[in-house]
Amino acid sequence: MTRIRQAFARGKAFIPFITAGDPNMEVTEQLVIKMAEASADLIELGIPFSDPVAEGEVIQRADERALAAGTTIDGIFAMVSRVRATCDIPLAFMTYVNPVFTYGSSRFLQRCSESGIDALIVPDLPFEEKGELLPYCRQYGVDLISLIAPTSRDRIRMIVQEAEGFIYCVSSLGVTGVRQEISADVGEMVRLVKETRDIPCAVGFGVSTPEQAAEMAGLADGVIVGSAIVKIVERYGTECVPRVAEFVQTLKEAMGSEDRIA
Repeated sequence: MTRIRQAFARGKAFIPFITAGDPNMEVTEQLVIKMAEASADLIELGIPFSDPVAEGEVIQRADERALAAGTTIDGIFAMVSRVRATCDIPLAFMTYVNPVFTYGSSRFLQRCSESGIDALIVPDLPFEEKGELLPYCRQYGVDLISLIAPTSRDRIRMIVQEAEGFIYCVSSLGVTGVRQEISADVGEMVRLVKETRDIPCAVGFGVSTPEQAAEMAGLADGVIVGSAIVKIVERYGTECVPRVAEFVQTLKEAMGSEDRIA
């Protein structure tokens, strides 16, 4: 069983997102380790990019801070390799087509494999164009995660049939960010997925409170929280690690899942 599947094998999976290099790479390394200790099941690492089209203002600012701190893709790979020396939590990169192509797709996926990255999420890669990256992902054993949105209804079955790892269910139209209410019919999206294939579904975009996490955990196999965590990093900077770990633990407990087995 892959590490990605293991993340969903212990019950409802909690998946925090942080931007790599925000506020610096040392803090990112500590955050990954402490979030794993705080019962996160899988961690998404955003690769900072100057034009993050799927992100709201909170993560855009995080990207700017990370880039201003000198964050590079090679530096992120080195950090992941250090984490892997002591921590086996599943890790996924969230990035965009441009940084991967600029780095070199084959070289990028090879480095993912060598450093210990389990999955790749590319929100601006259309399903019809996934052939640009999928052969390299398969060559190096990295799951290319498929996204579905409220507008995907007629295409969900097609996407799910070819999906790997888990399905990323986008809960709201628009960019990432904290929302008062989750507007999409997440339950209907998950139902369509499960009718097609038994693959884990994780809900993201807008989940920010323990109450929302609990609600989404009742509908899906996993819950992704990004902007609410990145806000804590923004507020506390290099002092953010214990506060983020506490928040992760609170959200995980709200989902009613068993604690992660270390």
